[in-house]
Amino acid sequence: MKKFLKIFLWTIVSLVLILGLLITGFIYKVQNGFPVFYETEIPAIEFPTDKKAILLFSKSTGFRHGESIETGKKTFAELAEKNNWFLYSTEEGGVFNKEQLAKFDMVIFNNSTGRLLNKEQEKNLEEYVEGGGSLLGIHGAGDNSHHWDWYVKNLTGSDFSHHALTPKFEEAVITLHPEADSLIKTNLPAQWTHADEWYVFFENPRKHGFTLLYSIDGEKINANGNILWMKSKNFGMGKEHPVAWYKDVGEGHTYYTSLGHDATAWQQKPFVQMLENIVNQF
Repeated sequence: MKKFLKIFLWTIVSLVLILGLLITGFIYKVQNGFPVFYETEIPAIEFPTDKKAILLFSKSTGFRHGESIETGKKTFAELAEKNNWFLYSTEEGGVFNKEQLAKFDMVIFNNSTGRLLNKEQEKNLEEYVEGGGSLLGIHGAGDNSHHWDWYVKNLTGSDFSHHALTPKFEEAVITLHPEADSLIKTNLPAQWTHADEWYVFFENPRKHGFTLLYSIDGEKINANGNILWMKSKNFGMGKEHPVAWYKDVGEGHTYYTSLGHDATAWQQKPFVQMLENIVNQF
Protein backbone atom coordinates (compact mmCIF):
# COMPACT_ATOMS: atom_id res chain seq x y z
CA MET A 1 0.00 0.00 0.00
CA LYS A 2 2.82 2.42 0.90
CA LYS A 3 4.59 1.61 -2.36
CA PHE A 4 1.41 2.29 -4.34
CA LEU A 5 0.86 5.60 -2.52
CA LYS A 6 4.44 6.64 -3.17
CA ILE A 7 4.11 5.87 -6.89
CA PHE A 8 0.78 7.69 -7.01
CA LEU A 9 2.19 10.82 -5.36
CA TRP A 10 5.25 10.89 -7.63
CA THR A 11 2.96 10.51 -10.64
CA ILE A 12 0.87 13.50 -9.51
CA VAL A 13 3.97 15.61 -8.87
CA SER A 14 5.39 14.69 -12.29
CA LEU A 15 2.13 15.58 -14.03
CA VAL A 16 1.97 18.94 -12.25
CA LEU A 17 5.57 19.70 -13.24
CA ILE A 18 4.93 18.74 -16.87
CA LEU A 19 1.78 20.86 -16.95
CA GLY A 20 3.69 23.78 -15.43
CA LEU A 21 6.41 23.48 -18.07
CA LEU A 22 3.84 23.34 -20.87
CA ILE A 23 2.04 26.43 -19.57
CA THR A 24 5.33 28.30 -19.10
CA GLY A 25 6.42 27.36 -22.61
CA PHE A 26 3.12 28.52 -24.09
CA ILE A 27 3.29 31.88 -22.29
CA TYR A 28 6.88 32.37 -23.44
CA LYS A 29 5.92 31.59 -27.03
CA VAL A 30 3.02 34.06 -26.93
CA GLN A 31 5.17 36.85 -25.49
CA ASN A 32 8.43 36.23 -27.35
CA GLY A 33 7.99 33.73 -30.12
CA PHE A 34 10.27 30.74 -30.33
CA PRO A 35 13.78 31.15 -31.78
CA VAL A 36 13.61 31.03 -35.57
CA PHE A 37 15.84 31.17 -38.59
CA TYR A 38 15.72 34.52 -40.33
CA GLU A 39 15.34 33.89 -44.04
CA THR A 40 17.81 35.92 -46.10
CA GLU A 41 17.52 34.40 -49.57
CA ILE A 42 16.22 37.05 -51.96
CA PRO A 43 13.23 35.70 -53.90
CA ALA A 44 12.75 36.04 -57.63
CA ILE A 45 9.80 38.40 -58.19
CA GLU A 46 8.55 39.78 -61.49
CA PHE A 47 6.89 43.10 -60.71
CA PRO A 48 4.33 44.30 -63.27
CA THR A 49 4.69 47.96 -64.17
CA ASP A 50 0.98 48.80 -64.32
CA LYS A 51 -0.29 47.49 -60.96
CA LYS A 52 -0.20 48.50 -57.31
CA ALA A 53 2.21 46.08 -55.62
CA ILE A 54 1.24 44.59 -52.25
CA LEU A 55 3.44 42.42 -50.00
CA LEU A 56 1.32 40.13 -47.82
CA PHE A 57 3.56 38.78 -45.03
CA SER A 58 2.05 36.00 -42.91
CA LYS A 59 5.01 34.60 -40.98
CA SER A 60 4.48 33.91 -37.27
CA THR A 61 6.84 32.55 -34.63
CA GLY A 62 4.57 33.38 -31.69
CA PHE A 63 0.92 32.40 -31.37
CA ARG A 64 -0.29 31.48 -34.85
CA HIS A 65 -3.76 32.66 -35.86
CA GLY A 66 -3.91 29.98 -38.52
CA GLU A 67 -7.58 30.25 -39.42
CA SER A 68 -7.46 34.03 -39.78
CA ILE A 69 -4.16 33.97 -41.67
CA GLU A 70 -5.42 31.54 -44.30
CA THR A 71 -8.74 33.34 -44.67
CA GLY A 72 -6.84 36.63 -44.95
CA LYS A 73 -4.67 35.24 -47.75
CA LYS A 74 -7.76 34.16 -49.66
CA THR A 75 -9.54 37.48 -49.08
CA PHE A 76 -6.57 39.59 -50.19
CA ALA A 77 -6.19 37.41 -53.30
CA GLU A 78 -9.82 38.17 -54.14
CA LEU A 79 -9.31 41.89 -53.48
CA ALA A 80 -6.21 41.86 -55.67
CA GLU A 81 -8.16 40.41 -58.56
CA LYS A 82 -11.00 42.89 -58.01
CA ASN A 83 -8.71 45.94 -57.79
CA ASN A 84 -6.01 44.87 -60.26
CA TRP A 85 -3.30 44.74 -57.56
CA PHE A 86 -0.13 42.68 -57.82
CA LEU A 87 -0.14 40.58 -54.63
CA TYR A 88 3.00 38.81 -53.45
CA SER A 89 2.18 36.51 -50.53
CA THR A 90 4.98 34.96 -48.49
CA GLU A 91 6.18 33.84 -45.05
CA GLU A 92 9.85 34.21 -46.01
CA GLY A 93 11.71 37.27 -44.69
CA GLY A 94 14.22 37.44 -47.55
CA VAL A 95 11.92 39.85 -49.41
CA PHE A 96 12.72 42.55 -46.83
CA ASN A 97 15.71 43.83 -48.76
CA LYS A 98 15.96 47.47 -49.84
CA GLU A 99 15.68 46.87 -53.57
CA GLN A 100 12.52 44.76 -53.52
CA LEU A 101 10.80 46.62 -50.68
CA ALA A 102 11.08 49.83 -52.69
CA LYS A 103 8.90 48.28 -55.40
CA PHE A 104 5.96 47.61 -53.07
CA ASP A 105 3.27 50.20 -52.41
CA MET A 106 2.23 48.54 -49.15
CA VAL A 107 3.43 45.85 -46.75
CA ILE A 108 0.76 43.95 -44.80
CA PHE A 109 1.57 41.99 -41.64
CA ASN A 110 -1.20 39.39 -41.75
CA ASN A 111 -1.42 38.33 -38.09
CA SER A 112 2.38 38.12 -38.02
CA THR A 113 3.57 37.40 -34.48
CA GLY A 114 6.90 36.83 -32.75
CA ARG A 115 10.38 37.72 -33.91
CA LEU A 116 10.07 37.90 -37.67
CA LEU A 117 13.03 39.73 -39.21
CA ASN A 118 16.71 40.13 -38.47
CA LYS A 119 18.06 43.57 -37.54
CA GLU A 120 19.00 44.49 -41.10
CA GLN A 121 15.58 43.52 -42.40
CA GLU A 122 13.88 45.49 -39.63
CA LYS A 123 15.96 48.54 -40.52
CA ASN A 124 15.06 48.12 -44.18
CA LEU A 125 11.36 48.13 -43.32
CA GLU A 126 11.76 51.20 -41.10
CA GLU A 127 13.51 53.11 -43.91
CA TYR A 128 10.92 51.88 -46.42
CA VAL A 129 8.07 53.35 -44.37
CA GLU A 130 9.84 56.58 -43.46
CA GLY A 131 10.78 57.05 -47.10
CA GLY A 132 7.19 56.88 -48.33
CA GLY A 133 6.00 53.27 -48.02
CA SER A 134 2.96 52.01 -46.15
CA LEU A 135 2.65 49.32 -43.48
CA LEU A 136 -0.61 47.70 -42.36
CA GLY A 137 -0.81 45.42 -39.32
CA ILE A 138 -3.72 43.09 -38.58
CA HIS A 139 -4.63 41.78 -35.11
CA GLY A 140 -1.72 39.61 -33.91
CA ALA A 141 0.70 41.98 -35.64
CA GLY A 142 0.08 44.26 -32.67
CA ASP A 143 0.73 41.90 -29.77
CA ASN A 144 3.77 42.12 -27.47
CA SER A 145 5.83 39.38 -29.10
CA HIS A 146 7.81 41.49 -31.59
CA HIS A 147 10.24 43.29 -29.24
CA TRP A 148 10.90 46.03 -31.76
CA ASP A 149 10.80 49.61 -30.41
CA TRP A 150 10.32 51.37 -33.76
CA TYR A 151 7.48 49.00 -34.60
CA VAL A 152 5.60 49.70 -31.37
CA LYS A 153 6.15 53.45 -31.58
CA ASN A 154 5.06 53.75 -35.20
CA LEU A 155 2.44 51.04 -35.70
CA THR A 156 0.56 50.33 -32.47
CA GLY A 157 1.50 53.53 -30.65
CA SER A 158 1.56 51.75 -27.31
CA ASP A 159 2.59 48.42 -25.83
CA PHE A 160 0.04 45.61 -25.92
CA SER A 161 -1.11 44.48 -22.48
CA HIS A 162 -3.61 41.63 -22.86
CA HIS A 163 -6.93 40.59 -24.32
CA ALA A 164 -10.16 39.75 -22.60
CA LEU A 165 -10.57 36.21 -21.29
CA THR A 166 -13.93 36.22 -19.50
CA PRO A 167 -15.31 35.74 -22.07
CA LYS A 168 -12.62 35.66 -24.74
CA PHE A 169 -14.98 36.79 -27.50
CA GLU A 170 -17.49 39.55 -26.84
CA GLU A 171 -19.90 41.28 -29.17
CA ALA A 172 -19.51 45.05 -29.38
CA VAL A 173 -20.71 47.95 -31.50
CA ILE A 174 -17.84 49.30 -33.63
CA THR A 175 -18.15 53.06 -34.24
CA LEU A 176 -16.55 55.11 -37.01
CA HIS A 177 -14.65 58.26 -35.98
CA PRO A 178 -15.63 61.44 -37.87
CA GLU A 179 -12.06 62.77 -38.00
CA ALA A 180 -10.83 59.83 -40.11
CA ASP A 181 -9.79 60.59 -43.69
CA SER A 182 -12.71 60.58 -46.13
CA LEU A 183 -10.98 58.16 -48.52
CA ILE A 184 -10.50 55.56 -45.79
CA LYS A 185 -14.16 55.99 -44.75
CA THR A 186 -15.54 55.38 -48.24
CA ASN A 187 -18.50 52.95 -48.07
CA LEU A 188 -17.86 52.25 -44.39
CA PRO A 189 -20.85 52.17 -42.03
CA ALA A 190 -21.04 54.55 -39.09
CA GLN A 191 -21.57 51.52 -36.84
CA TRP A 192 -21.51 47.75 -37.09
CA THR A 193 -21.57 44.87 -34.63
CA HIS A 194 -18.95 42.18 -34.32
CA ALA A 195 -17.55 39.73 -31.77
CA ASP A 196 -13.76 39.55 -31.56
CA GLU A 197 -10.87 39.07 -29.16
CA TRP A 198 -10.49 42.68 -28.01
CA TYR A 199 -6.88 43.72 -27.53
CA VAL A 200 -6.05 46.03 -24.61
CA PHE A 201 -3.11 48.42 -24.93
CA PHE A 202 -1.56 50.40 -22.10
CA GLU A 203 -2.39 53.71 -23.75
CA ASN A 204 -4.79 55.11 -26.32
CA PRO A 205 -2.79 55.61 -29.56
CA ARG A 206 -4.52 58.98 -29.93
CA LYS A 207 -2.11 60.23 -27.23
CA HIS A 208 0.79 59.56 -29.58
CA GLY A 209 -0.44 61.30 -32.69
CA PHE A 210 -2.48 58.52 -34.28
CA THR A 211 -5.86 59.16 -35.89
CA LEU A 212 -8.61 56.78 -34.80
CA LEU A 213 -10.69 55.08 -37.46
CA TYR A 214 -12.89 52.76 -35.39
CA SER A 215 -13.42 52.16 -31.68
CA ILE A 216 -15.76 50.34 -29.31
CA ASP A 217 -17.18 51.33 -25.94
CA GLY A 218 -14.65 49.80 -23.56
CA GLU A 219 -17.05 50.16 -20.66
CA LYS A 220 -19.45 47.70 -22.28
CA ILE A 221 -17.02 44.77 -22.45
CA ASN A 222 -15.32 42.76 -19.73
CA ALA A 223 -11.65 43.46 -20.43
CA ASN A 224 -10.37 41.28 -17.58
CA GLY A 225 -7.39 39.25 -18.74
CA ASN A 226 -6.39 37.60 -15.46
CA ILE A 227 -5.02 34.09 -15.91
CA LEU A 228 -3.79 31.60 -13.33
CA TRP A 229 -1.24 33.35 -11.09
CA MET A 230 -1.15 36.47 -13.32
CA LYS A 231 -3.73 38.63 -11.56
CA SER A 232 -2.86 42.16 -12.72
CA LYS A 233 -4.71 42.23 -16.06
CA ASN A 234 -8.07 43.39 -14.75
CA PHE A 235 -8.22 46.73 -16.56
CA GLY A 236 -9.39 48.06 -19.92
CA MET A 237 -8.79 51.18 -22.02
CA GLY A 238 -11.81 53.14 -20.82
CA LYS A 239 -14.88 54.20 -22.77
CA GLU A 240 -12.93 55.00 -25.96
CA HIS A 241 -11.38 51.67 -26.84
CA PRO A 242 -9.70 51.97 -30.27
CA VAL A 243 -9.75 49.02 -32.68
CA ALA A 244 -8.35 50.69 -35.84
CA TRP A 245 -6.01 53.67 -36.28
CA TYR A 246 -3.30 55.16 -38.50
CA LYS A 247 -0.46 57.69 -38.61
CA ASP A 248 1.95 59.44 -40.95
CA VAL A 249 5.52 58.28 -40.29
CA GLY A 250 8.11 60.38 -42.08
CA GLU A 251 6.94 60.39 -45.68
CA GLY A 252 5.09 57.11 -45.23
CA HIS A 253 2.08 55.76 -43.40
CA THR A 254 1.16 53.05 -40.91
CA TYR A 255 -2.23 51.46 -40.25
CA TYR A 256 -3.25 48.98 -37.58
CA THR A 257 -6.42 47.16 -36.62
CA SER A 258 -6.80 44.83 -33.65
CA LEU A 259 -9.74 43.16 -35.40
CA GLY A 260 -9.21 39.80 -37.06
CA HIS A 261 -8.55 37.06 -34.52
CA ASP A 262 -10.40 34.42 -36.53
CA ALA A 263 -12.24 33.87 -39.81
CA THR A 264 -15.44 35.55 -38.61
CA ALA A 265 -13.87 39.00 -39.04
CA TRP A 266 -13.18 38.28 -42.71
CA GLN A 267 -16.87 37.51 -43.16
CA GLN A 268 -17.72 41.04 -42.06
CA LYS A 269 -18.08 43.35 -45.07
CA PRO A 270 -17.07 46.50 -43.13
CA PHE A 271 -13.80 44.86 -42.03
CA VAL A 272 -12.86 43.81 -45.56
CA GLN A 273 -13.99 47.17 -46.97
CA MET A 274 -11.81 48.98 -44.44
CA LEU A 275 -8.74 46.99 -45.50
CA GLU A 276 -9.54 47.52 -49.17
CA ASN A 277 -9.88 51.28 -48.58
CA ILE A 278 -6.56 51.44 -46.77
CA VAL A 279 -4.71 49.70 -49.58
CA ASN A 280 -6.41 51.83 -52.23
CA GLN A 281 -5.80 55.12 -50.48
CA PHE A 282 -2.48 55.74 -52.24
